[in-house]
Amino acid sequence: MLLDVIHETRYDYVPPVKTAQHMAHLKPANTSLQRLLSHRLEIDPAPAQRHEATDVYGNTRAFFNLPSQHDQLVVRASSQVRTSAPPVLQSSPAWEDVRERLRYHRGAMYDAAAEFVFASPYVPRHADFIAYARPSMAEGRPLLDVARDLMQRIHADFEYATQATDVSTPAIEAMQLRKGVCQDFAHVMLACLRSMGLPARYVSGYLLTEPPPGQMRLVGSDASHAWVSVYVPGDVGAPGAWADLDPTNNRAAGEDYVTLAIGRDYSDVSPVRGVLHGGAKHKLRVAVTVSPVDPGAADIAAAPTIA
Repeated sequence: MLLDVIHETRYDYVPPVKTAQHMAHLKPANTSLQRLLSHRLEIDPAPAQRHEATDVYGNTRAFFNLPSQHDQLVVRASSQVRTSAPPVLQSSPAWEDVRERLRYHRGAMYDAAAEFVFASPYVPRHADFIAYARPSMAEGRPLLDVARDLMQRIHADFEYATQATDVSTPAIEAMQLRKGVCQDFAHVMLACLRSMGLPARYVSGYLLTEPPPGQMRLVGSDASHAWVSVYVPGDVGAPGAWADLDPTNNRAAGEDYVTLAIGRDYSDVSPVRGVLHGGAKHKLRVAVTVSPVDPGAADIAAAPTIA
């Protein structure tokens, strides 16, 4: 599927900001299932300096500074990506076996996925997460069955409510409220899996804004979205795979999903963040549109341009 993505973030400040430095995760990833064909990042007012860097997880971060006074900031990212449907994983080890393989043992072969077993700033380990996860964790149950069951339960038990939480709400609070947005659903699912010793990571990205005829519009498709990626180890010595599951919509991620960045939780991959001098109050507006590209136009598209 060939998709155009437009993500516009607009801040209005009162009083004006005197100086600011920002970091943005707005460049879609290149993966085995997704190819970034073009990307342009427009910033108004124009920054004095800007550059890109790659973080430890392979995400592209843009840094820019605004050394003069401004009462508005507009950051607009325009990208085109080609996505593919992920392969369907038919089997997985028992969840207890995965937990034991990822647990530290002296002399054991290192698996980079073990980093995603540990707590992170927004996703602590807590007894409440263990208690919620246990009904999905029958003895000997395959890991993928466990993860899908947990996803379905969160989808059924939690209410999607845009005003119930904000970007700083910790997972334990969302757990107690039983409501929130996609970020909260992902954090709760991550916390349940990690509290049981299972590796899982946070994925930020987008959904197709208007689905094909006959399909339902997905929750979270008009903003940046978030879901969970669960690690399924391969045979000993062989690479494992990541299975992407969306508890907000109770489904596996498909070619109508665009991956932006991966991390331990939202704090690693927030779309735009900054340090400001001045601007005590601000109004934030975010607009996201993901639309399919006409196949005929794609055939004659120009060579990729990455800016």
